[in-house]
Amino acid sequence: MTIYDHDVKALDGSAADLHDHEGEALLIVNVASKCGLTPQYEGLERIHEQYKDRGFSVLGFPCNKFMGQEPGSAEEIATFCSTTYGVTFPMMAKIEVNGPGRHPIYQALTTVADAHGHTGDIRWNFEKFLISADGKQVTRFSPKVVPDDPAVVKTIEQGLP
Repeated sequence: MTIYDHDVKALDGSAADLHDHEGEALLIVNVASKCGLTPQYEGLERIHEQYKDRGFSVLGFPCNKFMGQEPGSAEEIATFCSTTYGVTFPMMAKIEVNGPGRHPIYQALTTVADAHGHTGDIRWNFEKFLISADGKQVTRFSPKVVPDDPAVVKTIEQGLP
């Protein structure tokens, strides 16, 4: 099974197919609207815009797991993201990233270690997973690593098709 084989839904609840992103480098991020790290939406949108024409996309997965920092409905999340940060990258339906209800995509991603050797549970909102365009390389970044950090940018550029 590849990362593209996981069933996901778009933020509006409609079917989404990760196969539509096959051949792209992807940055998968669990996001929240009421978190101290929420301003990272700005950097996520910036790198999405910078690299989207080169085969890259950010995919946001809202999650209310951490101190209830994503309590909104799909409509509220969409409005917040578009009006506050001008988000144009795909947003998926709210999911669980930890615990017994952990979405299968995060069951697969959390086996990857970050630069400090952390595997397992997502530590907080805005933890990032960069998947190379061939789907073979996954790089994990802690929540506090900003989207335009040189290490993230270098990994994006290495993972482009």
